Amino acid sequence: MLDTTPHQQVRCDLAAAMRWFARLGMNEGIANHVSVAQGRGCVINPAGRHWARIAARDFVTLDLDAPPAPDVPVERTAWAIHGALHRNVPGAGCVMHLHSRAATALSCLADPTLPPVDQNAMRFFNRVAIDLGYDGMGLGDEAERLSHALGGHQVLMMGQHGVLAVAPTVGQCFDLLYYFEKAADTYLYALSTGRALNIASAEVAEKTARQWADYPEAGDQHLAAIREVLDAEAPDYAH
Repeated sequence: MLDTTPHQQVRCDLAAAMRWFARLGMNEGIANHVSVAQGRGCVINPAGRHWARIAARDFVTLDLDAPPAPDVPVERTAWAIHGALHRNVPGAGCVMHLHSRAATALSCLADPTLPPVDQNAMRFFNRVAIDLGYDGMGLGDEAERLSHALGGHQVLMMGQHGVLAVAPTVGQCFDLLYYFEKAADTYLYALSTGRALNIASAEVAEKTARQWADYPEAGDQHLAAIREVLDAEAPDYAH
């Protein structure tokens, strides 16, 4: 019988999100991490486990107030970045950091702003923090600096590094990164045509962003639908 406690449900949600990211090609090998705060600790994906094979049982629990013991299978930058975010960012129930292709390509531009060129991009209008102070792999002072760079936003464009999102739930965090990647991909593809972009006015972009915000349940519904697919095709994710 499967464990159905709230903590187990969080692990199942994290595993489902990671499996789906892998199906979409949004993972980078065995790198990058997802985590959820639980009291003064967090659960996070372990080092060395491929996202396409991750299962609920694989996640490890960390103490936010003490470095992990040497035998805990967690990657150093995972502990540094996610630990700092969970400690320092109110509302960071879930933290996800990706090096997905479109978002990372956007992060490599001198100006990594995502303009409101389509409905998905308008969701993020004036709602993305941009950090251009890259100073290494995310250890020590760099992790602490990143944790203060969000400035009240839920998405952080990490210059020369990738993208990071925080949200109260796994589903909401997953949904943010899914649509940010879609928006970034559309923007870069449109740029590749060499033709003039049709950029929405600030008024229309802001109106659309607020309309997006009227669907707070959409992210959790999105992940629930993905779990239904995985329950049928790869139910071992929940074990």
